[in-house]
Amino acid sequence: MIGGLSWVSTAAYYQRLNEIAQDIVGGVTSAHIILESVNRESYVEFVIRQKNEDAACEMILSAARAVEAGGAEFIVISCNDVHRFVPKVAPHLSIPFLHIAEVTAQAIEQHNLKTVGLLGVMKTMEGDFYQGILSEHGIDTLVPNADERDYVHGKIMDEMVANIFTDETKAGYLDVIASLHQRGAEGVILGCTEIPLLLDADEIPIPSFSTTELHCQATIARAIKD
Repeated sequence: MIGGLSWVSTAAYYQRLNEIAQDIVGGVTSAHIILESVNRESYVEFVIRQKNEDAACEMILSAARAVEAGGAEFIVISCNDVHRFVPKVAPHLSIPFLHIAEVTAQAIEQHNLKTVGLLGVMKTMEGDFYQGILSEHGIDTLVPNADERDYVHGKIMDEMVANIFTDETKAGYLDVIASLHQRGAEGVILGCTEIPLLLDADEIPIPSFSTTELHCQATIARAIKD
């Protein structure tokens, strides 16, 4: 697993993976996880301040190679937007990635939804790596408007990655989801692994898809199968 982006959601991944493993296997089972926790500050320096996508990609490749060298059979990234680097990184490895967008698309298909809203950081909402995979599954994607995207992105970057979750931000996100629903979204993807720590499914008026939960469930299922 590649983590650290942020440590907050990585900790949630670690806990959930082990809870699922114990539920399925029984006893006091814990998952065998090789974790490479990278420095988010370095990642932000490359992506935000330097706007150097190549350097950020190299950082993820280095982390993936470390996980591979540790004996992992497949790789999970506990961050949505970092998956945009998978097409460039994967050819340099001998083990595959379990892609978060693919797992999410499969879950949406099972609910027979055709149009969903997508929340996340700016590169997730405005990029094509997520929407492209959803489209392959016949799913149309709606993203918040420009002001809403700024709000959603800013709250992740300024609060959630620092383990700050407030009722005010929760209310703001629910307003954005309501706006997406009015525009035709039948469900909403919580496309940043910190967002499920802010919002519970029963607080959201339409079907929601926690990428953290879906990714963790798929990870343990694959590990057991392998």
